[in-house]
Amino acid sequence: MADWSAEQYLMFEDERTRPARDLLAQIPIQDARRVVDIGCGPGNSTALLVARWPQASVVGVDTSADMLKQARARLPEHKFVEANVAHWAMPAGTDVVFANAVFQWVPDHLKQLKRLLGGLPDGGVLAVQMPDNLDEPSHIMMREVAFQEPWRAHLAKAAELRDDLPKPGVYYDALRPLCSRLEIWHTIYNHVLDDAVAIVEWVKGTGLRPFVDPLEPPERKAYLAAYTARIAAAYPPQADGKVLLRFPRIFLVAIK
Repeated sequence: MADWSAEQYLMFEDERTRPARDLLAQIPIQDARRVVDIGCGPGNSTALLVARWPQASVVGVDTSADMLKQARARLPEHKFVEANVAHWAMPAGTDVVFANAVFQWVPDHLKQLKRLLGGLPDGGVLAVQMPDNLDEPSHIMMREVAFQEPWRAHLAKAAELRDDLPKPGVYYDALRPLCSRLEIWHTIYNHVLDDAVAIVEWVKGTGLRPFVDPLEPPERKAYLAAYTARIAAAYPPQADGKVLLRFPRIFLVAIK
């Protein structure tokens, strides 16, 4: 895929940051010394960590140069590293590993979560949030349109870039032996957006990218028109004209 767009992502900064706030609220550590934000994006989640632990060394990690450029501009006093978590070594003495909406993109992410949790000191925390929305209309329709002509040949593998998340019990069995306490929960957000076009703009910054990035501009325009029409039918307006984007997410907080 092409690089992520910080500008597109930040069109819905408040809504995208809300799960990070909810995740952070469940971390019991009061005086963290070293904190890592994996998949830090444009630094919106990193800013929460800096505010929570102003005395700590906070490092952001991401694969996107554009996201990191925005993060460095937002938090110039802090360090940001361009790296893939699968090949990244956690700094010694890390107290908190925070990951907001990134591990759903990481192949075999259970293996990576176990590695990170195993590397924490006693009392350290691994806190993770992932979208669990592949069965929502917003994502079902990405695949439905992609499987039609004339896009099928170009987008045959787009849906394979992100797998269904395991059930909570799978996470429990994998992580519980490595920690003293493990909390797992789902939250379903209903984000209030202006209209169906706003939903399309939302997913353009994340889940829709594998479906539109491979297409040339004319094909992309036609794909987006077909997708938008389906979204408009699936998300009818409320009494005030707004639409509700239903968005399930899974949360994991593991205390070593």
